[in-house]
Amino acid sequence: MVGSGARIYGAASNVNFIIAQSWLNHAASNEWRGRAMSFFYMAFVLGLGAGALIFGQLPTGSNLAPLVVVFVTAVSILPIGLTRLPNPPPPASVSVNIRKAWKISPVGLAGVLASGGLSMVVQGFTPIYASTNGVSQSNVALLMFVMQTGLLFVQYPLGMLSDRMDRRYVLLITCCLIVMAGFAALFSSFAALYLLMIVFLVFGGSVETVYSVANAHANDRADPGDFVPLSSTLLVAWSTAATIVPLLVTMISPFSGPRTFIVAAMLVAVAYGLFILQRLKKRAPAPEEERESHELRSAQMPNAAIITDPEGGTGAK
Repeated sequence: MVGSGARIYGAASNVNFIIAQSWLNHAASNEWRGRAMSFFYMAFVLGLGAGALIFGQLPTGSNLAPLVVVFVTAVSILPIGLTRLPNPPPPASVSVNIRKAWKISPVGLAGVLASGGLSMVVQGFTPIYASTNGVSQSNVALLMFVMQTGLLFVQYPLGMLSDRMDRRYVLLITCCLIVMAGFAALFSSFAALYLLMIVFLVFGGSVETVYSVANAHANDRADPGDFVPLSSTLLVAWSTAATIVPLLVTMISPFSGPRTFIVAAMLVAVAYGLFILQRLKKRAPAPEEERESHELRSAQMPNAAIITDPEGGTGAK
């Protein structure tokens, strides 16, 4: 019963997110869409962290937590019911073409695949890892909140840097940060919890950065007519990796221990970094005049607006 409820809740939350994202894309003009979506992504991810922090203070033995969820959901209906904005357009016909996406940007496609697995593994297994090491419920909640701030302290400066140089070098830097933070997480003690929180802030923020920079790099390489099939293909690639990689880690962890997810994230980062080095030798960077500006984007919520708003969802170039 509880499992069925959780699945229904998760599906409903995903539908709400896609509709809200597409609605905002549809309502925003090209001049301020980037800023609006950056704020949307930032608010969503920080909301995840704040939610974890709040729910970490609630008693686990009562029904208070689901009642709070019901109350917040009910309150959120008010602005939707009172708005005068028009409905977003009906779903568009989109195509998925892995071969074409690979031809446009191998680094971009591989980065989105890597980020799907990395993000879901790190975000999903970190609280479990902390709990198995005796960290209290409130401190686990604080750890998850601190991790979400990596969007500001890691992704934002690296994203700005990627606007000023070849994004592939920024992705290499990000892979190195993931590996270094992974080593620090492996050998740090939970006795120094606040230091470990900073380590996971860098770890989580670096993982989030892979998605946003790889996505921007793929768009740099694409012609305007390729935006819709490219974005829909990247969405499917992200979803596939976000499903398969955590499942594999879940299957392996009982035999290899609770730190498996950290090692898995490091291995993915190393493999992706080596692939980028190979591509650097084969292809020149995208011309500066064809590059789009970096936007804050989280690997926990890819650009699903492409399904309902192809023109707004892909952005203008």
